[in-house]
Amino acid sequence: MKKIVLTGAAGNLGTRLRGPLAEMADTLLSTDIVDAVDDPAPNETYAKADLGVLDEVLPLLEGADMVVHFGAVGDEASWERIHHSNILGAYTVWEAAHRHGLRRVIYASSIHAVGMYPKNEFIGTDVPHRPDTYYGLAKCFAEDLARLYWDKRGIEAVCLRILSCSPKVGNARAVGSWLSHDDLVHLVERAITTPVAGFKIVYGVSNNDRAPVDNTQAGFLGYRPKDNAERHAEEIFAREGPLDPQDPAHMCQGGPFATVPLGESGVAMIKKQGGG
Repeated sequence: MKKIVLTGAAGNLGTRLRGPLAEMADTLLSTDIVDAVDDPAPNETYAKADLGVLDEVLPLLEGADMVVHFGAVGDEASWERIHHSNILGAYTVWEAAHRHGLRRVIYASSIHAVGMYPKNEFIGTDVPHRPDTYYGLAKCFAEDLARLYWDKRGIEAVCLRILSCSPKVGNARAVGSWLSHDDLVHLVERAITTPVAGFKIVYGVSNNDRAPVDNTQAGFLGYRPKDNAERHAEEIFAREGPLDPQDPAHMCQGGPFATVPLGESGVAMIKKQGGG
């Protein structure tokens, strides 16, 4: 490809993706709200931009083949912040993609779009939305926006419902929900290179024995995750002790996001439990 655009390039996941994406195109244009990113690749350029402002997003996508959209507030936050960065930010990306004739958007969606489902229901990608937070609601909006722009404007979209992505398995929830950084890169690469995508939702999860979602519909991508959180299960379960089946933080797909008040950080709660 001639050009890939990566939003959210300064975030934890965006930082991990920059190098591999730079290898897939003549030019990688990275963007975020910080002034600069460290160690750009030789073919990588950086532009500071506010995703909630269409006029700042439009020039970034000019001449691009695809956009990997990871830019957003990455936590539950006030409605005003979520609306600007995550909802308006999704609209500006898809609208700019349409105006510049991009082929496909790869979008970092989230399990929090369906976070209130119990984990023992083993849900697929076709269940109705059931968000756990404003953050999850914004993911629902972006998935529906992606389907609309496919149906009405022919822009392909692969929406990656990431469960929990981190360098290590940090808590009992992550024994099922973990997406390793290597499997993240593999998933994004396959979402870009698959010949035909149309509109599709897939789960971003590693090959965990206890994964609480049915990801068989990701097979068309050629996504074959290699990492498995099970090797950490015995240690983590012994450390955390019995879990409470009456606690939505233990039983729901969204984990602590299912219990925090609207507008209050779910990431802070996860960090108290050891990360992941």
